Amino acid sequence: MTRAEQQALLQQLKSDYRQILLIYFTTDKKVKEKIDKFINAVFCANIPVPQIIEIHMELIDEFAKQLKLEGRRDETLLDYRLTLIDILAHLCEQYRCSIPK
Repeated sequence: MTRAEQQALLQQLKSDYRQILLIYFTTDKKVKEKIDKFINAVFCANIPVPQIIEIHMELIDEFAKQLKLEGRRDETLLDYRLTLIDILAHLCEQYRCSIPK
């Protein structure tokens, strides 16, 4: 992949992850589908786990800044650690299933 393609992919992944964060705690039935799509893209592109964590932290920082601008507290963002844990668990399962027996 060229540098531009890598950047475009990372931007798309960040956008996809933002959508997952926004609907994670809702009753939207598409969240599982979005997580599966995100995990498949990450797995196929061989994106390292630290980069996924970096995407998560950048988005949470953006959300925290927005909440502060609105005069709201950002304590609820701590709950979104569950989203990261869920994503990483799905990714680990994908890697586990890809290892030949």
